[in-house]
Amino acid sequence: MSRSAAEPPVALTVRPSAPALVPLIAAMGCTEGRFAHSAELALPTGGAQLLVNLDEDALSSSPSRGADRRTGGAALHGPSAQPAVIDPAQQRAVLWVAFRPAGARPFLSAPVSEIRDELADLGELWGTDGAVLRERLLDAVAAGGPRTGLKVLETALLGRAVRSPEPDPAVRHAAALLDRGTSVREVADRLGWTTGRLARTCAEHLGLTPKRYARIRRFQRLLGRVNAGHGAPDWAVLAADCGYHDQAHLIHEFRAFAGITPTAYAPRSPHERNHVPLDG
Repeated sequence: MSRSAAEPPVALTVRPSAPALVPLIAAMGCTEGRFAHSAELALPTGGAQLLVNLDEDALSSSPSRGADRRTGGAALHGPSAQPAVIDPAQQRAVLWVAFRPAGARPFLSAPVSEIRDELADLGELWGTDGAVLRERLLDAVAAGGPRTGLKVLETALLGRAVRSPEPDPAVRHAAALLDRGTSVREVADRLGWTTGRLARTCAEHLGLTPKRYARIRRFQRLLGRVNAGHGAPDWAVLAADCGYHDQAHLIHEFRAFAGITPTAYAPRSPHERNHVPLDG
């Protein structure tokens, strides 16, 4: 799986083939690459990811607040509300799964909030099944390539569902409304819930409070606009279009979720908007 130095990533991205996983997983894939920079920011998306490092048996993440997190080469990265510094060397060959909103809940025995801002070793979450998964995937990729590895990963996920694989439809509806910028109060009213019940349910299934989830998704809408445009962004226009009070509010939120100013934002590529090189 190794490549020569400073080559851009080569990515394989697929949808899950197992029907039971389609409501839970937005995409899965394999990325191979080597990078000139030695550190990069990973920006919060509001979702959870499963990561398997095929190059070495290690993963790590250094959040802007809190202690460094280090695990073996297979881990679940919970929803995060802050940027983290990661090592691009750990992305030389990675199998990954990006969960839909509430999609990680069926694979956990505890609420998703328990792994918020955490990099959780699969051996700790899944016991022996998690501890041996990386070796199984290494064998599968060696025998049949990344697509074979992803098939084995699908099978492992199907076997690890500890509850009904169908996400709570009310939670999915709430997430969709929050993603579009609907206020927390209006979301609760549409579901016929109190704001307290909405907060508890979102913490269990999404891993974040409704307000925090909505703020992160607004930030992601902003990044989508920035990376879809041509030329220098007009931050005042983007602030109005994306639902910020004004440009000062946009800058404050950008700092909160990226740790940098909007003008310092330079992603690895427009298609990798949540990876921001810090050097090199």
